[in-house]
Amino acid sequence: MSNFRVSSTSYSFSTKGEIDFVDLSDKVQEVVSKSGIKNGLVHVFAPHATGILILTEYEHRLLNDIKVFLEKILPTHGAYGHPSNAHSHLRSMLLPPDKTMPVVDGRVEFGTWQSLIFVETDVYPRRRTVTMQVMGT
Repeated sequence: MSNFRVSSTSYSFSTKGEIDFVDLSDKVQEVVSKSGIKNGLVHVFAPHATGILILTEYEHRLLNDIKVFLEKILPTHGAYGHPSNAHSHLRSMLLPPDKTMPVVDGRVEFGTWQSLIFVETDVYPRRRTVTMQVMGT
């Protein structure tokens, strides 16, 4: 008989506005630990039209580089048809709203310098929620 299980949890937090970064790494590990699942996957999904998830180093200079990159590829004040935040929606189309990571021996397998980071692309502070689903044995 299989002991495969699925555990789902939502986590809410506030952002400070356009290109704000929220490190979710510790929260994801906490959810995995509480699930009791030792081996499998954790899937994190941000159900927002203007929010993305990235796996990278949470380091101030790199985060600033990400801001510069997003501004270069989709400038805040471009010639857009959608009022006020078209660039926010377009930025979130380029980067995914979800990530899946392995769980091994009850730990999320992050790379050496990786953190799971929510990136706020909207122009205003928001209350955001992510859904974390841990699946495995």
